[in-house]
Amino acid sequence: MVGKKTPIGRDSVSEQKSKILERVKKEEISFIDLMFSDLSGQLKCVTISPRELENCLEDGKWFDGSSVEGFTRIHESDMLLIPDSTTYIMLPWPRHGKNAARIICDVFEPNKIPYEGAPRNILRRISETSEAKGWFYKVGPEIEFFLFGSKEEGDYYDRASYFDFSPRDLGIDIRAVIVSTLEGLGIQVGMTHHECGPSQHEIDIEYSNVLTSADNIMVAKQAIKTVASNIDLYASFMPKPRTGVAGSGMHTHQSIFNNNRKNLFHDDDDPYQLSTLAYHFMGGQLEYIREMSAILCPTVNSYKRLGGFEAPVYICWGQRNRSALIRVPRYGKNRQESARLELRCPDPSCNPYITFAVMLAAGMKGIDKKIEPPEPVEEDVFDFDDAKLAQFYIKSMPSDLGEALDEFEQSKFIKDCLGEQAFNKYLGLKRAEWSEFKRSVTDWERMYYIDL
Repeated sequence: MVGKKTPIGRDSVSEQKSKILERVKKEEISFIDLMFSDLSGQLKCVTISPRELENCLEDGKWFDGSSVEGFTRIHESDMLLIPDSTTYIMLPWPRHGKNAARIICDVFEPNKIPYEGAPRNILRRISETSEAKGWFYKVGPEIEFFLFGSKEEGDYYDRASYFDFSPRDLGIDIRAVIVSTLEGLGIQVGMTHHECGPSQHEIDIEYSNVLTSADNIMVAKQAIKTVASNIDLYASFMPKPRTGVAGSGMHTHQSIFNNNRKNLFHDDDDPYQLSTLAYHFMGGQLEYIREMSAILCPTVNSYKRLGGFEAPVYICWGQRNRSALIRVPRYGKNRQESARLELRCPDPSCNPYITFAVMLAAGMKGIDKKIEPPEPVEEDVFDFDDAKLAQFYIKSMPSDLGEALDEFEQSKFIKDCLGEQAFNKYLGLKRAEWSEFKRSVTDWERMYYIDL
């Protein structure tokens, strides 16, 4: 039976550690995965035995940071993984017939100072700044993905479409297994369904505080891939894996609450039921969205998703308008806690820790500077010509990763948010990716130019 998460904040650190040691013994755990993220958003892991756990909880676990993308250089490689004891949970799949557990870790330098370039540390720093102002940021991500028959062929598993049901939707049983697995990992699922594209699916993760949500995305992607692999399928979070079909996004619903769990985005007297604070938060995100683009849409492939099948490319907002970058979802009467903004441009290839960090930081900038958003647009912006876009002062997202990186590189806001070390390393990684792509010869080029 899968264990439940230890409630955050209810026990002292020493009590949490004692409970983990007790549970490891009771649950007959043989392997403990110490998980963390690199700068690109890849989940990394060091596995230890239960006999090492007590020392690890006290002193951390040494690892080679120079071998992790975006971390330290070879002459300063020693780093520490410090387990976050609130994230212990028994994994729902045994390993060679033996039980395994996982703990998510923070990355520290040898002197036990948090490593400023670690993605989870960046998000924690930004969220603590927000909470010091009385703003508790919560998000609910919608994770889209494809299930293919194989990684190499990219062949569809089914030909169903949006909201289709069994038997046309062959993935309904697979999604049931995924949901059960996620629930066993302590991740609450709000809704799941077939998406627009063939073999495309969506899993909506329920609202949580921002650090927990980022952890949940990292674990959910691993779980979805594991479930698919166990039945000889391949789960892909590539934003646009096939031409001519919908791409995969990670629409993110977001609100700010106060200490008393009151939603600070709600105002009954506003036509959109949004507070002044919500409008300023939105204004900040729209103001800095081009500078954030290289983080929210971090790959060459990300920009082939934007602009088609309702994936937003125009910087505007609305309520009914699903072509808008930020949408204000409707909610039921007396559901003030549901007031939220839906940012629709992030995709599932992003690193959720730094994605949520810059989203929150941009919103806070908007609140602090009282940035007003433009007027809402309730028409389909994809039908606008250049004159109408100019009439509404609507700008566009970057057209490719190169343009996004130019915006990123000039951004003081992004550098302040990430810290200089992570900023420079991320820029270097992505510049290398863009340069490699520009030198590559694609199938499209061969098809059109081979006979020249």
